[in-house]
Amino acid sequence: MRVRFIVLLCLLYVSNTGVAQIPVKIAKLKYQGGGDWYANKTALPNLIEFCNREMNMALAPEEDIVETGSRDIFLYPYIYMTGHGNVVFSDADASNLRKYLTGGGFLHIDDNYGLDKFIRIELKKVFPELELVELPFDHPIYHQKFNFPKGLPKVHEHDGKPAQGFGIVYQGRLVVYYSYECDLGNGWEDKRIHNDPEEKRQQALRMGANIIAYCFTSSL
Repeated sequence: MRVRFIVLLCLLYVSNTGVAQIPVKIAKLKYQGGGDWYANKTALPNLIEFCNREMNMALAPEEDIVETGSRDIFLYPYIYMTGHGNVVFSDADASNLRKYLTGGGFLHIDDNYGLDKFIRIELKKVFPELELVELPFDHPIYHQKFNFPKGLPKVHEHDGKPAQGFGIVYQGRLVVYYSYECDLGNGWEDKRIHNDPEEKRQQALRMGANIIAYCFTSSL
């Protein structure tokens, strides 16, 4: 599949010395429904810079924007989705997203507080036969270069709930990872935006790097 080919290219062209031949693009998902899909504008560039520096990846410095129903979605091994509000997937959107995910793609949904009640309904359009399940703390996504023995770090507090990581597993492969009650993307943003302690920001960036590393290796 096309997505698998792109992920393979990323792995082939990044050496252990950090020398990269070509940059690989990741993308943010632009969805319908009125929710602020564009939130956390500084998050992905900061995460990309961290991954390139700390993980010897070859990611292009800026993310692309891709619409749910676009054919271009197949160009990206990792797609990030965030926001606070409403999400709507048309039938065509859901079909396209399913083809992308079952063909080797990876979607990271990052609840920015308020997304949960919408995204759970819309994911049922994509995978009506599957459920979001909480991933155990020993899942490999928490144990890439950086070790998170208790799962997701808690970046911001809202309702006193623990941070949780959910997933959709298709034919044995994690295709959707959902970070909930965590505000992971807020932790990736420029420090001036939320004024989070540096240790919180580093935890968020390390977990984000783990997610991308897992995406690349699990999609082969």
